[in-house]
Amino acid sequence: MRKPVIAGNWKMHMTCAQAREWMATFLPLIAATPNDRELVVAPPFTAISTMADLVKGSTLELSSQNVHWEGHGAYTAEIAPGMLLEHDVVYAIVGHSEPRKYFSESDEQINHRARSAQSNGLIPIVCVGETDEQRTRGEAERVIRRQVEQGLEGLDPAKLIVAYEPIWAIGTGKTCESTEANRICGLIRSWVGSPDLIIQYGGSVKPGNIDELMSMSDIDGVLVGGASLEAESFARIANYQAA
Repeated sequence: MRKPVIAGNWKMHMTCAQAREWMATFLPLIAATPNDRELVVAPPFTAISTMADLVKGSTLELSSQNVHWEGHGAYTAEIAPGMLLEHDVVYAIVGHSEPRKYFSESDEQINHRARSAQSNGLIPIVCVGETDEQRTRGEAERVIRRQVEQGLEGLDPAKLIVAYEPIWAIGTGKTCESTEANRICGLIRSWVGSPDLIIQYGGSVKPGNIDELMSMSDIDGVLVGGASLEAESFARIANYQAA
């Protein structure tokens, strides 16, 4: 049985003070959330230590927004797995479309990051997805399959999450139709060959569409961006009621 994972990616938002305020509002709102789902937040690196203290005793787990493939070294602005584990971080997002776009991350680099995370006891959340132009040209499936095959090479599907995030839907207000998102998630599962693989959807997820998304057969959670910055909004998503 695949346990849904509801994750919020704060990106480059939230100071430590703001994180404390967010948590003060959010934790009471998930006090009665069913335990049939995992709740995760990925704060910026500067707030991880603060958040590690605040999540103690709660059902909320922490994720990093990236991780390097080396344990230490001269890698300015990077972060090693051990630095995250010290703060009880459980998950690590890798391959998000923004590092792919702005920092030219390749599938090979993403695979190195994911392998590093997994070999050190972190659960990688590997993001895949196509651009609007690629979808328009009918290349979506080919692009996603390449990202899956190269990005997931050598990984254990039992200790992994894949997040399907169509790039054209991230932060645009556009959401992939739930049936189409479900179809792509099903294809990813078949390509990996693991019926137990957890696959999230990400891309303008919000309180208004979470129930429909979570009613889909092959969507096992969501990776939420902007809607996770408001505690009430993310709490509604965490407390989804699938049809």
